[in-house]
Amino acid sequence: MNSADDFGLYDTYYSADKDSINPFLEVFSRCLIGNRFNRPDISIPAFDELLKTQSENLDLNLLLQSSVMFSMDLSRVGKNREAYDVLSSVLSAAYRMVDPVSLAPYADMARRYEALSKYTPYQVEIAGERGIIPFNIVPVGKPESGQCLMQVSEAGINGRQAQITFDTGAGVNVITDSLALAYGLQLLEASAAATGVETSAGRYAIAKELKLGNITVTDVPFYVIDVRSHNDEADKYTGAFGLIVGGELMLQLKDVTIDFPARQIQVPRVIGAPSDVRPNMSFSSGMNFLTTAEINGQPLLLLLDSGDANYGTFDKTFFERNKEYIVSHCQSDTVRQGGVGGTWSALCYNLADAKLTLGGNTVTVPSIPVQTEAGDNGNIGDSRIGLRSMMLFRKLRFNLVDMTLTSEL
Repeated sequence: MNSADDFGLYDTYYSADKDSINPFLEVFSRCLIGNRFNRPDISIPAFDELLKTQSENLDLNLLLQSSVMFSMDLSRVGKNREAYDVLSSVLSAAYRMVDPVSLAPYADMARRYEALSKYTPYQVEIAGERGIIPFNIVPVGKPESGQCLMQVSEAGINGRQAQITFDTGAGVNVITDSLALAYGLQLLEASAAATGVETSAGRYAIAKELKLGNITVTDVPFYVIDVRSHNDEADKYTGAFGLIVGGELMLQLKDVTIDFPARQIQVPRVIGAPSDVRPNMSFSSGMNFLTTAEINGQPLLLLLDSGDANYGTFDKTFFERNKEYIVSHCQSDTVRQGGVGGTWSALCYNLADAKLTLGGNTVTVPSIPVQTEAGDNGNIGDSRIGLRSMMLFRKLRFNLVDMTLTSEL
């Protein structure tokens, strides 16, 4: 738990004699497992039990963290009023002990749940035997870079055609304020903040209807933010990120296959119940999809990020673990990234012909930078595979019921 090893916790909990586990750790294990592996059927009753029977073991920080996860899982199953009630109740007690300014992010979250409780978010309708979302691979950045993104080719918002980037690394849906106005999104009485290189504050809004291929989704929440980096060169390419859907939508679609040769995102009409299969995916604390993988035979936890227009990036931890080999065998370079609120650069080394094993199959990634230091924001340092690495596979299936990723070559 202290090392945030969700897969280790999963394996330990399900192999242990439950009578041998401290009662607090037993129930808190179920809370974390349900939250990190998308099993609200496990976590919601566990969090309820935790707050009712184990409150004496929760300091204020752990109480706040638990209430955030509890409300998040309630919202995942459409219980936004209950999510608001949980979080606001804990905040009422916390205000008597802590400066209200430090609790502002929790209060903002509670207001978002309260605003969502007036809607029925993510109602999905598929017109056909299965959902088909056509997409194009579009170039971005300098022509010689080979960078690209996934852009949905048949998309609309509130009855108007839209250009939407599909970003598996986006924990929330994002739209700029000008596009939110143009597409008639309903601004809610709630604020939102998105984190990239810096944090950008914005508003929360609802699109009454989102059409992606033959799939219609109603009451879709968006963060309305300024996606510019405020760097002239980087902002030449930010137009592709003015309207993004990704991880949060995938979670509601439940079973998503990206078929790269067919240029389709495929969603079955009927979704199966959870099975007992061991997951190889989990959520990060920022609600991004992480998957177990191997690089040159070395186990690694990777962020799956089709919004990264290149092959991806390995972080400082990977560099420190393999420093001797990397420094002696790899060419040095500078990695530059532009994102919400700013730009960031650092010394890196380009690891050539890395063997990436993902979802049961192995491909060779021609070149991927390894960062020698963390960025100003912790999210920048995450090891991730980008779209060009994902496209080395023929298909990637995100089964978000069982939290398993499988691949085909």
